[in-house]
Amino acid sequence: MKISISGVRGIYGKDLSTKSIFELCTNFSTLIKSRKCVIARDTRPTGRMILDNVSAVLMENGVDVYNLGIAPTPVVFREAKKYGAGVIITSSHNPIESNGLKFILEGRGINEDELDIVKTKQITKKEKFGQEILIESDYISEASQVIGNVKNNPEVTVDIGGGAAKDTVPKLLTKIGCKVKIINEYLENSTRGPDPTSDDLSTLIKNTKKIGFAFDLDSDRMVIVSGGRKRSPDLTLGLGIVKAIQLGYKKFVLSTDSSSAIEKYIIQHNCQVLRSKVGEANVMQEIMSNNADAGGEGSSGGFILPKFTMCRDGILTSGLVASMLDQEEFHDAIDFFEKYFQLRTKISIPVHAHNSTIERLKEKMNGKYEMSLLDGIKIKIDDESWALIRKSNTEDIIRLSLESNNIDFLKEKQIEMTNLVNESYEEIK
Repeated sequence: MKISISGVRGIYGKDLSTKSIFELCTNFSTLIKSRKCVIARDTRPTGRMILDNVSAVLMENGVDVYNLGIAPTPVVFREAKKYGAGVIITSSHNPIESNGLKFILEGRGINEDELDIVKTKQITKKEKFGQEILIESDYISEASQVIGNVKNNPEVTVDIGGGAAKDTVPKLLTKIGCKVKIINEYLENSTRGPDPTSDDLSTLIKNTKKIGFAFDLDSDRMVIVSGGRKRSPDLTLGLGIVKAIQLGYKKFVLSTDSSSAIEKYIIQHNCQVLRSKVGEANVMQEIMSNNADAGGEGSSGGFILPKFTMCRDGILTSGLVASMLDQEEFHDAIDFFEKYFQLRTKISIPVHAHNSTIERLKEKMNGKYEMSLLDGIKIKIDDESWALIRKSNTEDIIRLSLESNNIDFLKEKQIEMTNLVNESYEEIK
């Protein structure tokens, strides 16, 4: 079982047990000042059982539970801002057999201090028994007000991937004026896996005339298909930023592995950009700390508009993108962003050797490259190219991300950097 500010993840009945769910949710209940908590799940087969467990534990600890049933993560984040807290039963883009919990306080994900409380046994006062109330969200009407009406009734194809977006996305896009075609509506017949950033999305490509949107199981990630091909996840973030600038926003936070093309676009439009560590929670923390307007993480196809939802919101982003389809600026932005190419890979290195491997790598690169140590090692190869080497906190891998405006050069550098990481590991063994 993995526990972080991004959530709890494991396989229910194995490392994610009923006992661990009881303990974690009991501890979380002590953080809920409002004594009200929204709960929901994605479409994983184990979701219903876990939802019932979470509801029972919270009620036992005096928390009133507001049950959305199956609902996307962005919907739960928005409702949790109204009620004070939330728990989502999801493992996001991870394999179907995995499941987990994502904890929300006051509309945002929990921070490190709050995570420590969730992980540590707490003494609770059971003064009353909470009640469970079934609720519906106003997310669709509220999101449509942010997006506005879409011109010319464009045809969009939505690849649900069998996830929680089944009702919310088609209804929102229809409401703002799109003609919507739906594929992979149900999990049992889905032609792809839960992660649209790694899937080839071939079925969506075949079924898309103008533009298509693919979602993960809890609908916070979204990947775009257009022009007969799958687009980079970074384009989702980039187009979200384009719309945000149109709406008058000026200050943005990008994860350090997001495309430099997005940063260049922001600067060219006389706006400010800050960088954060990789991870939605880190981006969101930087947004709050600097009172930024928007941001996101390119590698996960995630755009965040915190005044609406304080998380990656693939649903809202699909509507924002659809609203720009008839604009010349939309097509110019795609051309600008796609002058750059990204490659991301994993290098097998044991967890116990991560720190020493990174330190050795730092020594080998010192003086050869301009380095940033915000999150792992990010090197500037030239004015248009960079590489980021980061350790995984939970897996026996080191992550390598690269970007350049020259794909052949990028492939050469990927091989070179992979070899350099492996050499560093061999030297410290």
